[in-house]
Amino acid sequence: MSFFSIVMPVYNGEKYITEMLEGIRRQTFTDWELVVVDDCSEDGTREIVSAAEEKDSRIRLVCMERNDGVSAARNRGISEASGKYLWFVDADDRVDPQLLQKVWESLQKNPAKLTVFGLAEEYYNAGGQLQYSRRVFHEERYFSSKEELRPEMIYLERETLYGYPWNKVYDLEYLKNGSFRFEDYEKAKFIEDIQFNVEYCMDIDSLNILSFCPYHYAKRMEGSLTCEFVPEYFKFHKKRIELLYNQYRYWNLCSEEVKGILGSLYARYILSALQRNCDRKSGMNHAARRRWCRRLFEQKLFLELIPAAKAKDSRALSILLFLLRQKNTAVCLMMGRMVYMIRNKLPMVYSKVKAGR
Repeated sequence: MSFFSIVMPVYNGEKYITEMLEGIRRQTFTDWELVVVDDCSEDGTREIVSAAEEKDSRIRLVCMERNDGVSAARNRGISEASGKYLWFVDADDRVDPQLLQKVWESLQKNPAKLTVFGLAEEYYNAGGQLQYSRRVFHEERYFSSKEELRPEMIYLERETLYGYPWNKVYDLEYLKNGSFRFEDYEKAKFIEDIQFNVEYCMDIDSLNILSFCPYHYAKRMEGSLTCEFVPEYFKFHKKRIELLYNQYRYWNLCSEEVKGILGSLYARYILSALQRNCDRKSGMNHAARRRWCRRLFEQKLFLELIPAAKAKDSRALSILLFLLRQKNTAVCLMMGRMVYMIRNKLPMVYSKVKAGR
């Protein structure tokens, strides 16, 4: 049994997967197995992985019988994994060679159910050129009880570190015993990862947070799901906020501070929905967008979280919250139109502003 099982789902990844495979093989900590789950790729992905498998016995290729999506591929990887701890990676990202070594060292100090580390977000334009990057991390902390770790999770979410699966190492025995699985994408668009993590973390009693950023997350303008128009975008992101809200209710820790953070996150999703409503693919005219706003202002989640929302040190968010609290439909629609124009004319500017949160 290896100390780490690494699960890599992949579909048509021949363009990037070699770099990730080499990044795994260069790990300074060597007690690992890599399970590559191919989701019926139609390019040369399988040949690349098969060649790596021949060179390194720690690499194993598993082929799905039909194209079922990333959630099904990860779930298959969970079933195939046999290590003590589990780490997911994406085939088109990059990793630093000391990642597993530092996670292993932290687990010698505190054998946690979950280990979280930072990441470097790397933004690529449609031509594939790196435009800019930013590091996202939390201060190093070790928790060995539910009472200690639960108040910290909301800050991980504020820093965008809670939802991702690949900046975490999971206790595989605990994961399998709890039968935790990723929901099918069609049932949980955009939120299958955070849903998995919320469920996994609901009753864990130990957590390691590491402040280094060894995972390089590629955000590509070309082919990104977040750049596509999805009719149910707001429905699923509203559900994301509800998942987190319900978790803190379950923990009996739903303080004004928690509501303030959730409210600010919810406001950002509202703004994103306002600009997406301007897309022709939405099928919404001005009257429909106005009705959408009015219904939003009466929803329970809006009434509970937006008044409590805190802008922290973001002037743009402060202005957004002020306008939402006024419930001025015309101004909110105008703001959505303005953001829509910026996103389409200046996508990198939009990404930078959004990343600044």
